[in-house]
Parts: sequence; C-alpha cells; structure tokens
Amino acid sequence: MTDYTTKARLQIDPALAAFLEGEVLAPLGRDADAFWQGFSNLVHGFTPRNRDLLAKREELQAKIDAWHRKRRGQSHDHAAYKAFLSEIGYLVPEPDAFTIGTQNVDPEIATMAGPQLVVPILNARFLLNAANARWGSLYDALYGTDALDAPPAKPGGYDEERGAAVIAEARRFLDEAVPLKSGSWADLTLERIEADGIAIADESQYVGETEKGRLFKNNGLHIEVQWAPESSVGKSDQAGISDVVIESALTTIADCEDSVAAVDAEDKLLAYTNWLGIIRGDLQESFEKRGRTMTRALNGDKSYTDTHGEAQTLPGRSLMFVRNVGHLMTNPAILLEDGSEIPEGIMDAVVTSAISAHDVQGLGRYGNSRTGSIYIVKPKMHGPEECAFTNDLFDAVEDLLELPRHTIKVGVMDEERRTSANLAACILAVRDRIVFINTGFLDRTGDEIHTSMQAGPMMRKGEMKGSAWLDAYEKRNVGIGMACGLSGRAQIGKGMWPAPDLMGKMMLEKIGHLRAGANTAWVPSPTAATLHALHYHREDVFAIQRDLGEAPGLDRLLTIPLAEATNWPEDEVREELDNNAQGLLGYVVRWIDAGVGCSKVPDISDVGLMEDRATLRISSQHMANWLLHGVASENQVMDSLKRMAAKVDEQNAGDLSYEPMAGNWETSLAFKAACDLVFKGVEQPSGYTEPLLHQWRLRKKAGA
Repeated sequence: MTDYTTKARLQIDPALAAFLEGEVLAPLGRDADAFWQGFSNLVHGFTPRNRDLLAKREELQAKIDAWHRKRRGQSHDHAAYKAFLSEIGYLVPEPDAFTIGTQNVDPEIATMAGPQLVVPILNARFLLNAANARWGSLYDALYGTDALDAPPAKPGGYDEERGAAVIAEARRFLDEAVPLKSGSWADLTLERIEADGIAIADESQYVGETEKGRLFKNNGLHIEVQWAPESSVGKSDQAGISDVVIESALTTIADCEDSVAAVDAEDKLLAYTNWLGIIRGDLQESFEKRGRTMTRALNGDKSYTDTHGEAQTLPGRSLMFVRNVGHLMTNPAILLEDGSEIPEGIMDAVVTSAISAHDVQGLGRYGNSRTGSIYIVKPKMHGPEECAFTNDLFDAVEDLLELPRHTIKVGVMDEERRTSANLAACILAVRDRIVFINTGFLDRTGDEIHTSMQAGPMMRKGEMKGSAWLDAYEKRNVGIGMACGLSGRAQIGKGMWPAPDLMGKMMLEKIGHLRAGANTAWVPSPTAATLHALHYHREDVFAIQRDLGEAPGLDRLLTIPLAEATNWPEDEVREELDNNAQGLLGYVVRWIDAGVGCSKVPDISDVGLMEDRATLRISSQHMANWLLHGVASENQVMDSLKRMAAKVDEQNAGDLSYEPMAGNWETSLAFKAACDLVFKGVEQPSGYTEPLLHQWRLRKKAGA
C-alpha cells in the first residue's frame, strides 16, 4: 500500500513528488507550493470534462450498436447510415476553409522531410540510440542488412567482397543525390581528388568541410562523405572514402503510450526521469557487449566550416517529441481528494511539459527546440471535442508553467474513426499549435472494427489493406492536411514499417509513403532511418504535395469493411484465428510477464515484427467480431489460443526468464490476459486493450 504525500488536495507518490520538486521545479526556479496548488486546480477543473468526453464516446457507441442491431439481416443503407451519424453528432459540419496558424516550428518539422523514429521511453538505451540517430553510416546500414542486393557477409571479420558491393552501392547513391560535373563517383581516385578536387554539377549542394570530409545537401538533407585513406575501409577504396554518413532520423517520438507497459508510479517515474535526462542532455546507460562495459550518451553537434570559412554546427540529435497517453486511462501515481486516480493524460501533459520547460529556459546541455517550442504527440482522440479539450488543457498547462501561449505544440494522431471522419474540424480545434498528423493502420482498423462491431462479420484482416475505407483514410489524411495549410508548417506522416530485418522490402515499398505526400514516416530502428532517408533524396516530397489532387469524399471513408460472404472453409477460419492469436499472445506474454511494451516479436511465420499495443487492438477486436457473429465458436477460438500459446513458448525457448503459457492455463496471467482481450473484447471501451492489460500487469507486479 503506497503512503502518499498530500499536496493541495492531491495525494502524490512520495518518490514522484520528490522528483518533481527537486529535479524539475527547483532548477526552473518555481515555488513548489504554488505549483502544487495550480496543478491541483487544473486537475480538478479538467477531470470532470475528461470523464464527460469518455461518457460521450460510450453514448455514441451505444447508439451506433443499437442502429446496427435493429437492421441486422438487412442490406446496408449507406445514405441512412450517414444521416444517422450526423443526427447523433458523430459527424459534425465541415468547417469553412482555413489555414493553420502555428508559429515557431523547428525546420525538422516544418520545412524538412525525413524519417521519424518512435521509441519506448522506459528503455534508456533505445531512447539514446533513437535520439542519436540523426546521423547514420550508410556503409553500416548496407553492409548489415538485406537492403543491399548482394551475397551476405561471410562470417569471421570484415568481408571485402561484401564491402566492395557496399562501396559500389554508396557510389550509385552519390551519383543520384550529388552528381559530379563529369563522370561518376565510382571513377574517382585519391590521386584525382588530390590533383583536381571534386567538382559537383550543382555547386550550391556543397555545404562545407568537416573534420572527416565534405558536407553536401540534397532535398534539404545533409550527406557527409568521409575520407580516411589509412583506415581499414579507406584502404580498400580507390578514392580513400571511408564512409558516407546520412542525415537520417530528423525527429523522434519518445513514447509514454503504446510502446510501454507503464501501470503505476514506479513506471511513470522512470518515464519522466528518462525524459528529463534527454532534455537536460545527461541521460546515460551502461551495458555489457562482448565482455566489455559500454556507456551510451547523447551525441554532440556536428561541426563544419562553411563555404565562407565560418565555423558552423548542425544538430547531432533528432528533434524530440514526447507522446503523452490519451484521454482514457488513469494512474495511481496521483490520487484526487476522493481517492480516484488522476487521468493519466492530464498528468503527462503537466509533467512532461514542466520537464520540457528546462529546454525552453535553455537549461539543457545541448538543447532540443531551437524555436522555444515543446512538442507533444496526443494519441487516440475521438473527434473535435476531444481535440478542443487538449487545446484547452495545453493552454492551462502553459499558464501553470508561465509559458507563452502556444509554446506547447501538438501532434494529432489520426487513428480513431471519429477523428478521421471529422479531420478538418479536429485540426481547426488546435489550429494554432498543430505540428503533426499521421495515419496508422493497426489502431485505426481496430477502431473501425469496434465502431461497427454489431454491423456484421468483418472481412479477413489481410483483406482490410485493400478496402475502400482504408484507401480513403490514407488519402484524406494527406489531402485534408494540405487543404488546412500543414505543408511548410507541420508534418504529415505515415505509419510504421514493422519488419526491421526486411530492409530490402522496405526500400521497395516505403517510398510509396513519400509519393502519397507524407513528409515523414515511421521506421523501426536507427538503421532503418538511414536507409529510409535515401527515399527523401530520391523524391522531393514538397513538390509532390503541391501536385496532389483533392481528398476523397466521406462516403468511401464510411464504407464498413464487412465480409461479402462468411462461408469460409474451416481451415481458412482456423488460419485467420491462428494468425490473430499468435500475434496477440506473442506480444501479451512480454507485456504482462516482463513489462515490455515494444519489442521484435516473431510472427506466425517466425518473421520478427516490431509490435506495440496497436497489434493487440486489431487482433483482439477481429477475433471478438468473428466470435460475436458466429463465424468462429468459443471452442475454435480457445483451440487457436492454446495451440498458439505452445508456438509462442517455442519461439521464446531461448529466454531463460520466460514463463511458458502452454499447460499453465489457470496460472499464466499472460494467457488469462490474452483470453480476456478476446472474450471481453466487445465490451472494452473503443476496443482498447489498456484497461485489461493494466489490470493483469498490476496483478503480476503484485506477485499474484
């Protein structure tokens, strides 16, 4: 039982209270008592409104469920359905044309296009790796992945044949991105460089000299060609080039939400401590690697001498966002005077902003925003009312911390159906602080299924990617963002490439995000960021955006992805259930038993995929839908869960700390949690997995 510290009608975990007062408020010169009083007033003022918004979600869902139940067995009447959604307030009137007014946005967000990382904030090593992924070695990225179409490296040290293929591919990239005035980069020799220098076709691409080589620029991104003729790699290169270093992850989202398992004050304190370490610039993490202790810290800036002989620097780290949690969950780290838990999203808004205020005041070693802004991504908002709530909340946080209005910028994740259907109105609600919108297949599909749960059985999950609503969703997100003036002021993003070991396939497919008009897209690792950055050299996203057509209409977006026929053979039903069950169990067992919210989880074909909580939402909702409509029986679902539990156990056999699920049906909390996610899926709020996951994780932590 926690002994709470009482502050101004709030009961706060003592360690969290000490952290806020000593580590956050004191360096800011803030009076602790005044802060707690202001925090308390803010919490008590916004909590009732937060609860009302959640009740509104349930009210709308109940009306939609009743509408579908009443018409079960009838053909879907799209016109009547759309009119009904307007009548109940699910759809709001389209606002008149407007342009967002966001000011003081860093160029990495507003005027540059490049990869974005999302990283669990609880893992300091991953967080540092992501923050340091602003620059990446193209040689390393090509040598160690299947992005290079060449035989893999032979074991036993550096493979010169593989290295030669890497060098050749890097030269092809330089010919494309920074062409020479004559000839090819592949023809350069050290003697020719020493005699004649390097003449590039467009001299404006030459930026200056670094300690290791020359700096160039293409489509707003930098390329450093490093020379070290005496190095192991440079010796094997006729030009003495030792590496090509690419400006890679322009931005990184430190995630407090879907990629972490944070259920109590202990977890939240670790999240906030790591965020403070990033903002202050002193976060470090030591670990063992090949028998040696390694220490990871933040990189410094990249220095160079420009073409006028002046000393300059470029950022050495990604520009950092922090993703707060949504409106749904509460957390026991702070209790209100009635003993109820604080809405976690309100707590995140205050604490992460207070920490980020260190950056605004210039207290960090390196600095994050060069425009004095704080960047918060806000997920899982349903419609413009909830976006307006976030805008008002951020107003109040700015007042509490004495920050200028709209210092706190917001990223609106377009991952809920009511937000997609009212996207322009959502953007309008945060028009003076919005810096980011994006799409995400998994969460958005989970909400698509849950919203229309009672309408009938859904098509198979794999077929969703070709559905009318999904195509409209992706195109409308970009089109509406452009119409609202986001280009040049904000990011329009696309979702994650989930397979970190399939970089060759990523290089073929993910360029499609740029061609759709996205000026950023999520990748699963620093290496993937370096490779994906090549796409932004090949395509000028801002030119593409200027040529985009109008967004599709609302009708296609509201097309429910119902199966045309449900008489699938038994083996196809089993295949679908197995696919969902395996992915669900593989993720849940790590979440519940180990508190790991994001990791590379083998899929049913043993391909490692970076999974977060959105995986559970789509899989559990799909299984719940088929169960509800009799496509699959409870026995069939349980059979799949048990067989896939055994498969997941086998996939984790090499982990000595792993707790098997198979055969431990009554004692494995992870297996019980997975069953709840499916068999109680229909009744979960918006189909979210957090309430059940938190319940079972807290039991695990308590030793139940």
